[in-house]
Amino acid sequence: RCVEAFYIYFHAGRVEEPYVSITKKRQMPKDGYSEEIEKEVGQAEGKLCTHRSAFSRASVIQAFLGSAPQLTLQLYICVLQQEVTVARSIFMVLSLLSIVYGALRCNILAIRIKYDDYDVRVKPAAYLCIFLWRSFEIATRVTVLVLFGSVLRIWVFLVVLLNFLGFCFYPWILFWLSKSPFPENIEKELSRVGTTIVLCLLTFLYAGINMFCWSAVHVELSDPDLISKSQNWYNMTVYYIVRLMENAFLLLMWYIYRTDFYLYVCAPMLVLQLLIGYCMGIFFMMVFYQFCHPCKKLFSSSISEALLSCFKLLYFICQHHRSTLLAGKVAVKSPENTDEARGSSKTIDSQNRSLHQSVSSNA
Repeated sequence: RCVEAFYIYFHAGRVEEPYVSITKKRQMPKDGYSEEIEKEVGQAEGKLCTHRSAFSRASVIQAFLGSAPQLTLQLYICVLQQEVTVARSIFMVLSLLSIVYGALRCNILAIRIKYDDYDVRVKPAAYLCIFLWRSFEIATRVTVLVLFGSVLRIWVFLVVLLNFLGFCFYPWILFWLSKSPFPENIEKELSRVGTTIVLCLLTFLYAGINMFCWSAVHVELSDPDLISKSQNWYNMTVYYIVRLMENAFLLLMWYIYRTDFYLYVCAPMLVLQLLIGYCMGIFFMMVFYQFCHPCKKLFSSSISEALLSCFKLLYFICQHHRSTLLAGKVAVKSPENTDEARGSSKTIDSQNRSLHQSVSSNA
């Protein structure tokens, strides 16, 4: 693909192309209106776009199935040896940049797939926000897994396995609950077995991405494009809340079971720095979706409104739970109160009877 892409690029425009295709894209709405623009795309440009899309997907695969395990392994070796060599630090920085670049490409691909009808133009500020968001998120996630695995080596495999299997089977569970027919239009030459293998590989990659960061592409097997094009703020909010709680729990386990090996480290300060780093990633994510997203004008609701509705839902759930607890306490106390009232009424009746007898005897 690289050789063909360079060949097409350097020979473009020298020979007149036999035919061109016309694509229609809509601009971002201005004052509530969006214009449709027609553009002629030649054969060479179309092939270059195909190659660029393939390169973007390959960078995502290489980042999360190659660089992410490599970064985790190198950091684990540095922790065990209590030494960071120059060569290893260079490799770790390159691996981290590769993962961040793959996550960035995944974000851009998700935007272009979801808003395929629009002419999407990503500004430099958006790239900067995505870079900072993914850098903080991935770096802190890898560090938390390495620290936890350095003291609880067996349990880290259980954590990784549960995360991976959960995200791998999640799209299949949604597909089974939707009761949709099995997708047959992925590729005409593929059989049913081949289609199943392709879908399994897709969910495998989806689980690998979500192991380290939020996947901007939400796999939906019931959709013809296999990707959900709706912006679901609730799934993102739930993911980051659960992931923050998981990171805090893993750091707490590391803090409790840490050995004398970590005497040279200020453990409370390290835990605080990692949690703040992950919160910084969430902060830049919110800045991106609130201010720098190229298609923010197409959102039915902003991320601030979605977070506000989530907090209202949590507040309503807490209030409902509190009211049910109070109702249960009142229901438990009410029989006791009735028994006490009956006992007091019986004592009053007995006192009245004794008083009546004494009066009658005196008479």
